[in-house]
Amino acid sequence: MSNPFFKNHGPYKISKIIKSLNLNIDNSYNEKKVHDIKDLVSSTKNDITFLHSKKYKDIAKKTKASFCLTTNALKTELPESCIALVVENVLVSTSTITSMFYPDSINDNFDETVLSIDDTHFKDKVSFGKNVLIGSNVSIGSNCKIGHNTIIEKNVVIGDNCLIGSNNIIRNTLIKNYVRILDNCTIGKHGFGFFPIKNKNFRYPHIGIVLIEDNCEIGCGATIDRGSMSNTIIGKNTYLDNQIHIAHNVKIGENSIIAGQVGIAGSSIIGNNVKIGGQAGISGHLKIGNNVEIGGGSGVIRDIPENTKVMGYPAKNIREFLRDNK
Repeated sequence: MSNPFFKNHGPYKISKIIKSLNLNIDNSYNEKKVHDIKDLVSSTKNDITFLHSKKYKDIAKKTKASFCLTTNALKTELPESCIALVVENVLVSTSTITSMFYPDSINDNFDETVLSIDDTHFKDKVSFGKNVLIGSNVSIGSNCKIGHNTIIEKNVVIGDNCLIGSNNIIRNTLIKNYVRILDNCTIGKHGFGFFPIKNKNFRYPHIGIVLIEDNCEIGCGATIDRGSMSNTIIGKNTYLDNQIHIAHNVKIGENSIIAGQVGIAGSSIIGNNVKIGGQAGISGHLKIGNNVEIGGGSGVIRDIPENTKVMGYPAKNIREFLRDNK
């Protein structure tokens, strides 16, 4: 699911996209229109995608996109139906094209549309504290409560029977039913994505959202970034402790428990029934299987298969860790 909140300014002719990347390509498909930019999995024949790492070559072979930004070394991993556009830096080029389609997704300025909840139709529907602000394009279900000094910025959907605590800032987020978000959380803001180019940092657009499924609890001080190209997802009945950071594109499965001060870097996938101890760190683009237990203070730098218990840095099987640390 792409972000329903950012306007897509496409379609664009592929000739315009090629020109924006300063590519010198002689082709017979200049008039073909591209409707969107998406990841390898969700792309259709009307889309352009990107492939920047051999880690995703198996997925790339199945992509339905008509065009793909990639490198000379990786272009052979694409199906015949997908035309490779070879670029010097795939991620920078992807950022450039994403900015064309979604120019409103680059910056994350404060929401100027907010009003006091007393001046909205929610005043008779929601139980709320003092200094609550509501932005445009916001929907709130029945039997919800919102604490003091909380700002529900633009583009938020909140389901039924939700508790939103005090001092929270939420935007670009879909919250399902029976969700509890405790105090001092920031959810749905731009992730940590940029490229240093010639002594200047080039911001990467984030067009995804945060999706929080039913019966979740988000602890105090948590920060959950919205996705860049896909969505950041917290699965059903998953509980996050205080002071946790979930980076862009992270996907956490159902019935997981994550203790305080855990950090999960971008695009990592956490399975169902996973338990993570306090102050553990998980590197980006990893896959943690179902029923995994990660000990507190661990540093995870590689994939972990399901039904595994690990601990230490780098995280290893807990029996091996205990043997090595007698």
